[in-house]
Amino acid sequence: MGNGNEPKPALELTGRVVDAADLLDPATESRISEKLLQAERDYGQQLVVATTPSLNDMTIEEYSFDLATAWKIGDKNRNDGLLLLVAPEDKQLRIEVGRGLEKSFTDQFAGEVIRNVILPRMRKEDLSGGIEQGVDSLIAKMKSVPSRPVNDNQLDQSKEEAA
Repeated sequence: MGNGNEPKPALELTGRVVDAADLLDPATESRISEKLLQAERDYGQQLVVATTPSLNDMTIEEYSFDLATAWKIGDKNRNDGLLLLVAPEDKQLRIEVGRGLEKSFTDQFAGEVIRNVILPRMRKEDLSGGIEQGVDSLIAKMKSVPSRPVNDNQLDQSKEEAA
């Protein structure tokens, strides 16, 4: 356990997909969750998708960093977590990358996924399709730079079953 000074996340981590903005239908959310679970098992890095109705007057950088830190995404030694955050009301989107992945998941790569994969679908009012295609692109990159052995992330078995 921590010392009580850990940041309190704006959202509760309830699984690999936290759809607080209610952008995903149940079938899509389930499909994405399964993809994330399989990718984590196969490649080691942990990717979590979150949507939020509001950034609570924070920048998307602050909000995503705080979530990723509070949720302890990825392996604590390798720092290989990824967070795809969508804030539709604020028209903001970010891919937060753990320091251990910054050489492979560069700002340029994250920007390309956002601009070329996610946003085109979202501009066509297909928010869930944009999120799912973004996840697919991130998983394809995870496959090319695996972080084995399996990490010691914070998503325990009970949360997997609830997801």
